[in-house]
Amino acid sequence: MDKERINKFVASCSDISRREADNIILAGKIKVNGKQILQPGLCVFPNDKVELDGKILKKQKLEYYLFHKPAGYITSKSDEKSRKTIYDILPENFRKLNPAGRLDKASSGLIILTNDGELLQKLTHPKIQVSKVYKVTVKGKLSESDFFKLSNGIEIEPQKVAYADVSLLNFENGLSTLQITLYQGYNRQIRKMMAAISKEVIALKRISHGTLSISGLEKGKYRLIKKSELKNLFVYLNKKLHLLAKKEIEKK
Repeated sequence: MDKERINKFVASCSDISRREADNIILAGKIKVNGKQILQPGLCVFPNDKVELDGKILKKQKLEYYLFHKPAGYITSKSDEKSRKTIYDILPENFRKLNPAGRLDKASSGLIILTNDGELLQKLTHPKIQVSKVYKVTVKGKLSESDFFKLSNGIEIEPQKVAYADVSLLNFENGLSTLQITLYQGYNRQIRKMMAAISKEVIALKRISHGTLSISGLEKGKYRLIKKSELKNLFVYLNKKLHLLAKKEIEKK
């Protein structure tokens, strides 16, 4: 391993994000070779001894999985209401992995599980706007006005405007099947948007997140993310970050 920034190293030794690592460092909880470090941008080398609250940090093996969440489970490691969680149906060792975003109890579909804190931050950061695609069935037929409202923004809570790319896949037996793409991550966003146009959600399933798809993965099952899939995801995220940096420069 070549030298790397201390915040990145700390993040790679746990399931925290690099931003959380910055806060830990600034709080004076990190020592390098016995000396307290307060600079997140400091670089460390392979033979350096890095400690967090007296515990030596070692890089953990990064793991990446896709999981097809069934309806009826919440996306949490525990629940004060004793509801079933996805970790009740996953192997015990998956408790060290965290989800990239959540799906509510009634929803199903793709969840990315990993202990890569840096990746989790990129997948869920609102400014990066990673796409999430859903297949949604609602009662009734959407009007042109409904599609316009969804794409241009609906206030789902005071001072909180949500928007989505929406297309009609099918209309049959009084039900509309929609493909909805989100670039935001508000809690129960699709359900609240549909409620705002007086449409009841019958089924909601996430079918992709970034470049990763649920295709071929049975409900309740999980699998490793392939190296080629991971590479494509990182390329996609790097392009997103590049565009974000470009926009930030143009604002100045």
